Amino acid sequence: MSTRTFALIFGIVFLIVGAGGFIPGLNMMDHSGHAADADVTVRSFFGYELGLFPVNVLHNIVHLLFGIAGIALARTISGARNYLIWGGAVYLVLWLYGMFIDHESPANFVPLNTADNWLHFLLGVGMLALGLLLTRDRVDRGAGTTRA
Repeated sequence: MSTRTFALIFGIVFLIVGAGGFIPGLNMMDHSGHAADADVTVRSFFGYELGLFPVNVLHNIVHLLFGIAGIALARTISGARNYLIWGGAVYLVLWLYGMFIDHESPANFVPLNTADNWLHFLLGVGMLALGLLLTRDRVDRGAGTTRA
């Protein structure tokens, strides 16, 4: 698969995840309106996506924007490469942030938990590797005319 294809796939998945955070049933809440089995403060939470990943409106919007960026940047090899590399770098920084903040503190505004931290690590490494390895010998000559 090409760099552009991977950027498009990541973009579509982020759009689905962002939208899914707003869908009751995928966003598990208990009857009191609090996230079920929360390991972090729930005062700012909308819920837990798939019962595992804490989300709020900000978190969902970030995923939606990340998805739109992936789809838009997948139009060219250089755009796809930049999306994968810089997106991977952002996720690695987010992983480090999540590893060092207190999940019970106001600094956890995104919100993050242990499952998020390791998902961010895998996304960061995966996106960075795809962006670097798939395009290491490629040159973008226009709007996607060179294959990657």
